[in-house]
Amino acid sequence: MRYPTDLPSLIIRDAEEHDVPLVLSFIRELAVYEKMLDDVVATEDGLKAHLFGERRAAEVLIGEWEGAPVAFALFFHNFSTFLGRPGIYLEDLYVKPEMRGKGIGKALLVHLARTAKERGCGRFEWSVLDWNESAITFYRSIGATPMDEWKLFRLVGEALDRLAGM
Repeated sequence: MRYPTDLPSLIIRDAEEHDVPLVLSFIRELAVYEKMLDDVVATEDGLKAHLFGERRAAEVLIGEWEGAPVAFALFFHNFSTFLGRPGIYLEDLYVKPEMRGKGIGKALLVHLARTAKERGCGRFEWSVLDWNESAITFYRSIGATPMDEWKLFRLVGEALDRLAGM
C-alpha cells in the first residue's frame, strides 16, 4: 500500500518481500550511524522469514523521495497491561543523511501515530541512544517524553541461552 504525505515529493509505502535487501541495507546504514555495525548479524533470509513469513514479527515502511528509497521505519505491536490495549513500538527509524531536515522522519512518525490510532493502540513508543542529542531534541519537539524512570534490560546470546536452559 502507498500512502501520500503532506510532502509532495514523499510517498510512504509498505515494504514488500522484494524489499528485503533494501531493508537490510538501511539496517546496516543505521548501524554505521549508531557505531554498532559489528552487532548486525541479520540476514536477508532471516528478515524475509520474520517480516513476510507465516508469522510476521514486524512491519516495515519505506519512505520514497521522488521515487527513490531514502528512509525506513520498522515497528511491531506490543501490549500494555495497564491500558489493556496494544501499542506500537518503533524499533528503527532511519533517514539517509543527505535527506535529513526535509521532514521525512517526522512524516514517518505522523504516519505511525495515525496507524496506532487506527489500530486502537494506547501508545506509541521507541528508544533513542543517550548521545543522540539531535534526535532527542526532535522527539521532544513533537511532544514525546523520555521515560527516565525506566531502565531497558536485554538478554542476548549466551545470557539468553543460559536463562532459557534453566
